[in-house]
Amino acid sequence: KPKDVGSALKEIAPELTREKLLISVAAGITTEFIQTVLRGSGAKGFAPVIRAMPNTPATVQEGVTALFAGEGVGDRDIRLAEAVFKSVGKVVVLDDEALMDAVTGLSGSGPAYFFLIMDALVQAGVKAGLKQEDARLLSLQTCLGAAKLALQSEDKGLGELRRMVTSPGGTTEAGVRKLEDAGIRDIIMSAVQAAIDRAKELSK
Repeated sequence: KPKDVGSALKEIAPELTREKLLISVAAGITTEFIQTVLRGSGAKGFAPVIRAMPNTPATVQEGVTALFAGEGVGDRDIRLAEAVFKSVGKVVVLDDEALMDAVTGLSGSGPAYFFLIMDALVQAGVKAGLKQEDARLLSLQTCLGAAKLALQSEDKGLGELRRMVTSPGGTTEAGVRKLEDAGIRDIIMSAVQAAIDRAKELSK
């Protein structure tokens, strides 16, 4: 956990050298902080540090990870880190460490947002008379299918894909209008921003 990083770094510092790459997945902990602690804890010279923010779908090889290479990290180190995280999903390499907070709020915390949405869909299905197990399968597979369709439709924007499902005067239009009237976009954007703000607090 982020609160344990300092003590963990002090313990391993004497074993770190330039030949050993350190990859951190601790939210809110900067590469500068890591390097500072290592320098003051007996590290044998410079040790390259890459910061990573994966998410929990990595456990089923469908994660997405953002990487940031700290000062002095070589191309070989970056390729190694990419290989590690590509084995469990997709990888994005950032050129600005400050953006890691945005990644934390969006994709790091993001699975929880979708679990909440899926749970609401399940509850809606059950309320409408479906069996719990049927509503769960319909909800989860719909979310999975929508994500796969979007990933495989690179020539179409998300708005266009939504319009393809939304026939004028139809059922989907009625549902989407209800979501828009409830301010669904502002709610989701506010949730992501709240997580970003918390990540920034942790980094201090």
